[in-house]
Amino acid sequence: MRAAFFDLDKTVIAKASIAAFGRPFYKGGLINRRLIVRSVVSQIIYLHLGASEQKLARVRESMLALTKGWDREQIRAIVREALEETVEPIIYAEALDLIEAHRAAGHRVYLVSASPEEIVEPLAEHLGVDGCIATRAVVDAEGRYAGEMEFYAYGPFKAEAIRELAAATDIDLEQSSAYSDSYTDVPMLETVGHPVAVNPDRVLAKVARERDWEVMQFTKPVRLRDRVSVPSLPTTATALGVAAAAGAIGVAAWRATRRVHT
Repeated sequence: MRAAFFDLDKTVIAKASIAAFGRPFYKGGLINRRLIVRSVVSQIIYLHLGASEQKLARVRESMLALTKGWDREQIRAIVREALEETVEPIIYAEALDLIEAHRAAGHRVYLVSASPEEIVEPLAEHLGVDGCIATRAVVDAEGRYAGEMEFYAYGPFKAEAIRELAAATDIDLEQSSAYSDSYTDVPMLETVGHPVAVNPDRVLAKVARERDWEVMQFTKPVRLRDRVSVPSLPTTATALGVAAAAGAIGVAAWRATRRVHT
């Protein structure tokens, strides 16, 4: 079985997912205007300078402090209610093309993100993919965040989780693909036979050149509702059908890769 693993921020969507939900959290009474402004500033820095281990560590610690005491079910409800309005307009059309092509070829598709599972899981369901790997927080007996992290889906931990998932579900990683924008995801990209740098930051772009990895540029956010869905082929499709779907992956990849050179 083959699979495709997609990082979320700046790979499937055009913004940092946590920052994207600042306004819904404000409306839900969880944060104030000052924190919204801080999230916007962080988003600008992230988009232009990329991620780093130090930046992500600061974000992680501040998020743990901020969310301590929040009710997990309230967060899930806010995210699901705001998902269409908040995330749909910033999903990359090129990412959707690739997701649909992988699914048509009978490949499993997973989102792999350092963002909280309360955000990533609903988005994975919304996109119709097979599942996700995401950060999990410790929750107390009353269902509130305890200010600690159970699992941080970052760097080598992403790679470890992918290998565990592959072992449990008979995924052939050598025949699988992974897509990410950040050099912090090099361990994730190294776990598969077909690593792809998408909108890569400076360090990842250098690594991709040195290792001859494929590079793509995603530039066209589009609303999911505005697209005509391409029906997936069943996993028991004929060889001809699978070949056609594989060709669709190649076309989607060629379109995105072509933008690198134009």
